Amino acid sequence: MARSFPKTSTVSSTLAAAVLAFQAQAYDLEIHGSNTVGATLAPMLVTGFLQADGKEPVVSGSTGVENETVLRATVNQTATEILVAAHGSSTGFKALASGQANIWASSRPVKPQEAEHFLDTADLTAPESEHVIAIDGLAILVHPSNPISQMSINTLGQIFSGQIRNWSELDGPDRPIHLYARDDRSGTWDTFKSLVLGKQFTLDGNAKRYESNDQLSDDVSRDPSGIGFSGLASVRDSKLLAISEGNAPALHPNQLTVASEDYPLSRRLFMYTPGSEIPSLSAGLIRFALGQKGQALVAESGFISQNPIAVKPKFDDSTPKTFRRLTGHYHRLTVNFRFSEGRSKLDNKARRDLQRVQQFLMQNGRSADDLLLIGFADRQSHELRAQMISELRALSVRMALQEVGVPDVAYTGYGQYMPVGGSGSPRNGRVEVWIKSR
Repeated sequence: MARSFPKTSTVSSTLAAAVLAFQAQAYDLEIHGSNTVGATLAPMLVTGFLQADGKEPVVSGSTGVENETVLRATVNQTATEILVAAHGSSTGFKALASGQANIWASSRPVKPQEAEHFLDTADLTAPESEHVIAIDGLAILVHPSNPISQMSINTLGQIFSGQIRNWSELDGPDRPIHLYARDDRSGTWDTFKSLVLGKQFTLDGNAKRYESNDQLSDDVSRDPSGIGFSGLASVRDSKLLAISEGNAPALHPNQLTVASEDYPLSRRLFMYTPGSEIPSLSAGLIRFALGQKGQALVAESGFISQNPIAVKPKFDDSTPKTFRRLTGHYHRLTVNFRFSEGRSKLDNKARRDLQRVQQFLMQNGRSADDLLLIGFADRQSHELRAQMISELRALSVRMALQEVGVPDVAYTGYGQYMPVGGSGSPRNGRVEVWIKSR
């Protein structure tokens, strides 16, 4: 039976509550959670998925509740409706836990206490439950007229905690600093709180809070005193700052620095499902999102696709001559292999990236002989120990690639040099993938 969409202008608060209660059983698939994921990306992925499986166009409607979208299409001669409710990452977990959501969209990893809630039914940290659908860079935004172009993470913490209150303290104009921040339900806020504020800083109480990334960015772009943060897809008319961590160089978020997660405020965007035994509609959407067509839509939406591309990096003055010589005849793929924190095994994203590298070689007529793996380590007590760790990491990726049909890839280690984060940052421990230039 066809379902109708309530009109936004006629939905009172009482009726909205009734609509929400009805939605628990009204839709064939429900995605709840992150506004970063749900505002644009999730509807695009759902539309692409439905168009791939159906011949009729996808119709977008509203529930009458802000930040909610319903996508409707006919799939296999069956009317299908999918709800995307984008009210914040924490709301998605609650909806998944209550059984209302089929998929939890999140702009942060699952928290230990959240994963513990599901232990009897699924391991949300396992590959069959945790799906990295895109890479995002947490964008630090200022007004286009602001002369400041880069900033350290520590300075950001001082600004957003109210310790620095005027732009003149940073060699900028004599103006009070106005703070713009996401709300407490947002995964973007959780990421900012973790990566910038940490345990050292607390958000200043004068900060304006937002549920929407786009609205926050628009308001910053109209305020010469403003500074805020959003997902990379919501930069819009604001100015984007380069960010540094520790002694590492400041990096702008771009295709390479974000896809490789070298950018200090890069983050993964997730969809979580309760295990692999899930409805076929949910499983199909996840497969589509992780595949090449889904990742092409990720790029179209303004986020960073996980489909590898080869780029020639721009080295700064800090890049050693030995590294320039090592990579002189290579381009770099926009993928880094990283490891589960505190472990030597590849993390969930890296396991899928093995297949993506294999597909890149096949589609571009290249072979394993064209690749070079370069391992890196965080600073160690002894240089020789760092060199050994970096080589072992590269070797472990070489062996994993061999298992997916990419044998005998050349590899080396570069020790504790060329860090992309401060001392102790897990981002320093990585394996870069380079491919011979043509």
